[in-house]
Amino acid sequence: MISRIQRINAFANLGKFISDNENQPIIDEWIEGAKSRNNWFTPPNVKLSLNAITYNYLNHDNLKNWAESYPEPLEPRKIGVVMAGNIPAVGFHDALSVLISGHILLAKPSSDDPFLMRALLAKLVEIEPAFQDFIIFADRLNDSDAYIATGSDNTARYFHYYFAKKPNIIRKNRTSVAVLTGNESTAELRALGDDILQYFGLGCRNVSKIFVPTGYNFTKLYEAVEEMSPDYMNHHKYFNNYEYNKSIFLVNRVPHFDNGFLLITESTALVSAISVLHYETYDSIEEVKQMLSGEDEKIQCIIGSHNTGLPGLVVFGAGQSPALYDYADSVDTMAFLSEL
Repeated sequence: MISRIQRINAFANLGKFISDNENQPIIDEWIEGAKSRNNWFTPPNVKLSLNAITYNYLNHDNLKNWAESYPEPLEPRKIGVVMAGNIPAVGFHDALSVLISGHILLAKPSSDDPFLMRALLAKLVEIEPAFQDFIIFADRLNDSDAYIATGSDNTARYFHYYFAKKPNIIRKNRTSVAVLTGNESTAELRALGDDILQYFGLGCRNVSKIFVPTGYNFTKLYEAVEEMSPDYMNHHKYFNNYEYNKSIFLVNRVPHFDNGFLLITESTALVSAISVLHYETYDSIEEVKQMLSGEDEKIQCIIGSHNTGLPGLVVFGAGQSPALYDYADSVDTMAFLSEL
């Protein structure tokens, strides 16, 4: 067994390792290893993810308060975790939750992120060798006592079929939206640009749709994100998507706005294609509430200013900075683990 304080200290020391400049050569190896296996994992995006993990998850006091707010399980169980790979190390919170709660992690990393999760957990074992027996990488998770699985709506149906006989958390596709009033500052709109475009819009916490007041002028939004253009115009995969979607809009005569790397078009759909942002207009906040009602299972978070009066908003720019308690799909992973 590993005591709770050992587990907390190990993860806190992992955070210190990542943030220590003396370890930058090793971090650079991680960054290059992630990029070599997935072209979407650019060095800036991998650094962004590692920094978010360090500062949002691996603070000692935060870890201690978080872990101690849940009871210890009666005995360690084997938890099979099927990880997503849409953004770098996106499966880390699940791994952290399983291990900090005292369970055994049976990890199946995504084929899109096969390197970074292994590197992080290998370093954790190096810091605290007692974790050696608590971290197992596996292609098959048959021996698991419970499951946490993240995937598309199609793979979720597969998960439900195969994991139904044991306790499970199964997550489907989600996306995020933002609500604008038209009174946002340039700084807020620049931060919204991060919410839309960080990780090329591939995360479930990325904004794929905005709600704007009728008659909204998109010029100020485009001006606010203009300085971001080189990161997207010079990334061949992203820009290929942009050119493809632009050609579809032009051929089908779909009305849209275009600044050379981000297309904005009106649509009732929540999910948009890479390089495309959907918008829908409203005349009152009550109308927005009505639009969002019934969409809880499809929306990860709502970005906006608190003066809109909408509950549970995430401030502009914080979409990709979830805290320890910000559980995916609003399902309390630690509560699930503590009850096994």
